[in-house]
Amino acid sequence: MALDYTLVQLRYFQEVARRENMTEAAKKLNVTQSAISTAMAQLERTLGIDLFIRQKNRAVVLSPAGRRFLSEVTTFLDASEALGEAAQGLGRSVTGRLTVGVFSPIAPVRLPLIHQEFEKRYPDVTVNYFEADLDTLQRALLSGDCDIALMYTLGLTDRFDTYLVDVVHPHALVSPTHRFAGGEGEPEPIHLRELAEENYIQLDMPYSRQYYDELFRIAGVTPKVRHRFSGYETVRSFVAMGHGYTLLNQSVSSGTYIGTRTVDVPLLDDFPSIDLALVWPEGLRLSRRAEAFCELSKEVLGSGS
Repeated sequence: MALDYTLVQLRYFQEVARRENMTEAAKKLNVTQSAISTAMAQLERTLGIDLFIRQKNRAVVLSPAGRRFLSEVTTFLDASEALGEAAQGLGRSVTGRLTVGVFSPIAPVRLPLIHQEFEKRYPDVTVNYFEADLDTLQRALLSGDCDIALMYTLGLTDRFDTYLVDVVHPHALVSPTHRFAGGEGEPEPIHLRELAEENYIQLDMPYSRQYYDELFRIAGVTPKVRHRFSGYETVRSFVAMGHGYTLLNQSVSSGTYIGTRTVDVPLLDDFPSIDLALVWPEGLRLSRRAEAFCELSKEVLGSGS
């Protein structure tokens, strides 16, 4: 006998399971909390199992049966969305809404290039962006606040799938008057240890900080940290004013907000690179519009830009 549950109930269940809180799920879905509670109670009665372990403050934890059911529901809802896209002809015409997370330092340099071309090719897709650090982006993906994220894979766990867009290598950043800036010509590559006695301006962002600490460890250098900033452009501006050097991967325009310049200095050390990728939760089937964004990002950025 067929069980009498609805797609709406399944989508409500998926959102509650992601957030482990019925009130938060209700806010995300723009429905009342009572609608969520009623739908979950009806779904549990229909299935004859307890999907959640209720806690205080409307927090919930998936029961063992609920965890197994969530895996099946995710697969089913992905297939349902794919069926809807096929029925609407989205294999030929990509439409709908897409929320893309983006790592803050990448956003001003790479995102406008992608968006301009994506908007031109897929005018029927409404794209919204969520700019944040790497740690926040991982949490946003798992909570469903964004569909995919353009980000470095630093600190990424096996809870995510990736689509490689580009590979970026570390370099030193100095002021135009620095001894390694190259004067009127191109700067010569150096070893990181040649900067060991100078002040270091640290980019203090989750996972980025650990990555650069590892580069110093590989080089056998203990950096003389003078300032720590979470703002990418703040770091660049302090370097431009001659307050110290920094290490970065993203190459951007030499200009800064305060009108001064910076210079990228190549490094001779055998340092690990960073993968720039589109990221989404493991096992989640991407919509056609998300696939299109991945493919276009690779096309626009995958040429070493």
